Order: sequence, then structure tokens, then C-alpha cells
Amino acid sequence: MGWTDPRCLFLVPMLALSLSLAAQAGTAPAPAPPAATPKASTPTAPALRPGEGLAIAGPDLEVHAYGAAAQEQPMGDLAQIVWLRLEGEEWAARDVQFKCTGTMGAFHCLLPKGHGRLNLKKAIQESCQLAFLGWILDSAQYWRHEYGEGAARARLVDVFAPFLGRRLKAGENLPEFGLEWVGAGDLLRSSPEALLKWLLDPAQSELLYRCRRLMLDFLTETYQTEAWWIKTGTAPVPGEAGATSAWALGSNDAYTVVLHLPKGTGKTEALARFQAIMAIPVKAKKK
Repeated sequence: MGWTDPRCLFLVPMLALSLSLAAQAGTAPAPAPPAATPKASTPTAPALRPGEGLAIAGPDLEVHAYGAAAQEQPMGDLAQIVWLRLEGEEWAARDVQFKCTGTMGAFHCLLPKGHGRLNLKKAIQESCQLAFLGWILDSAQYWRHEYGEGAARARLVDVFAPFLGRRLKAGENLPEFGLEWVGAGDLLRSSPEALLKWLLDPAQSELLYRCRRLMLDFLTETYQTEAWWIKTGTAPVPGEAGATSAWALGSNDAYTVVLHLPKGTGKTEALARFQAIMAIPVKAKKK
């Protein structure tokens, strides 16, 4: 095929165009790299009072700690949340009931006249230690029969290990259960930061949902998806008889928060501080 061939006359312009495009591509500036994805900003530090510790996690599940959030404290009534992790599903299925008259053998309720008749929902809302202890003792009998002492103890320790340290006496059998397992004494300890990290662990994936169902009424839990539930509780102060500190744990699905208040505080102060720090509107009481 010669250069006078009509087919060559068609190919020559096409070749020139290809060379021109190649030259332009070689000299064109490289495309700009994609913009870096901005990192999630750290929340503004809340205004805490001396001795307060706060841990908060948002939708990204990153834990942010403020104040005395890393300081370990007796868990007090929040120990009952750990029992919900271990036995809550079973207790709910059985619809457990308890009548708190203020005493149960050698054990005494924080309310001298007791809380009256309780189901699981009311017991967790009112932090009735006797109700939880009664259900624990009943469950322990079942564990012994169903699993044997050794396996039952291993099951207990598997859940409670983060809060026991080395304070549980060595042995192969289940321990004796008293009020120190549900809010008294300092057997069970945690810090706001450590407790929040435990709550966010996938092993506890159902626990926050269970708490929401127990802490809120049916209509709120069902139709107000962003409603806050808040569990408050008191805890003893080691070495100071009669002195208490206070806890508040709450979530609205998007955020989960653990707050600890120092010596001299109670459940009322814990609720008020939690609401103030998280800017939760407080409904006016009906006259």
C-alpha cells in the first residue's frame, strides 16, 4: 500500500491526532489528590466540678474521658447492671417477683420499710439490693444443680472479672453471696472510663438495649427512639462509714455516658448533674 493510496490519506490525520493527544497528556498537570477525610473532632470538655469523673462515647464508639474518669471507685448500685448482663435474660423470661419488707434474714434494705412488691423493672429503677440478692441466691442454687460448683464459678467470674481485681477469695466453689455483690462494700469496683469501655464491648451487645427497656416506660421506649434512660445509684466510700458517692449511667442510643460524683453525693445529685452536663431538658413537675 503506497502513500497515495486513499487508505493512507485517512490514516495520516488520525496518526497526527494521536500524537498530539499523547503530547498533551504528557504535559498536563497531574490530578490533585483527593482531600483527606477530616478526623472526628474531640468533644468540647465539659465543665466538671472537683472530684467528678465523666466518660462519654458517641456514634463512633470512641471513649472520651474527663476529670477523675480513670479513678477506680466502688460500683455501688451499678453492680446490678452487671447482674443484668449475667442473668437479666433469664430473670426477665421468668418474670421474677420479690416482696421487699426491709429485711431478708440478716440483710437489711436501705429503706427501713422496704420497697414493697417488685418485678425486675421496678427493682432496677429503685436499686433494691434485697430483690437482686434474693434472685441471685435463687439462681445460684440452679447453677449448682445445672453446671456444678466449678463451672458455675467460672461462669460468674467470666462476667465479673473486670470488676473484681484480685479481691475474690481463691477457691473452686461459688462464693457466698451477700450485699457486697449488689451495691454494698467495695468488692466490685470500676471507673467511669473502664465501665464505659466494658459496656461498649461487643460481648455486652444486648445489655444497653435491655437497660433501655427496663428503665423507660413502654410508650417512651417504643416511640421516642432518642429518649434518654438514666440509671443512678449510690456507693459506699471506703473507710468512711455512712458516707456515699454517686453514679449515673445513661444512653440515648447515639451517646452513652458514665458519671461519678465524689463523697457526699446521692442519687438526686447524680441525676441532676447528668442532666445538666448533657443538656437534657428537665420536665417541670406537676403541681
